[in-house]
Amino acid sequence: MATPGEAPLPPSRVPWDTAYTVGQAELDDQHHELLTLCDRLADLCTPAGAAADTAAFDAAYRQLQARVREHLEAEAALLADRDAAALERLRDEFDEFEDLVADIVTTQHFDRLELQRFLSMWCLGHIAGTAAGLRALFAEAGPRG
Repeated sequence: MATPGEAPLPPSRVPWDTAYTVGQAELDDQHHELLTLCDRLADLCTPAGAAADTAAFDAAYRQLQARVREHLEAEAALLADRDAAALERLRDEFDEFEDLVADIVTTQHFDRLELQRFLSMWCLGHIAGTAAGLRALFAEAGPRG
């Protein structure tokens, strides 16, 4: 949060980068959608968006949470018979996400701009942190389906 007299930090925007591509269309589409939803939250934190009803932000926030859960489940299904260690790390990440959004990263603890910035960085961390490993895994194993 900005101190009195300081300008607040802007919302976090994370443009898609081809380095995030894993080579599996479903996951690539989901990763791209997560960043798009983070940008939607950013739009709702701007002065024009701030004038909007906070219900719009809250609805977009819930949508992002749901999409993260759906994505992590889809990623887990693809890893299930390919890489037990990566699946275990993903399960830990899923548990961490659930703990964060249930108890910590809430509008009761943070303002909406802080939530948007945190979720953007969390999504980016997940996407950038798994891209190279998933890309290598899918290149080795080839598509399954």
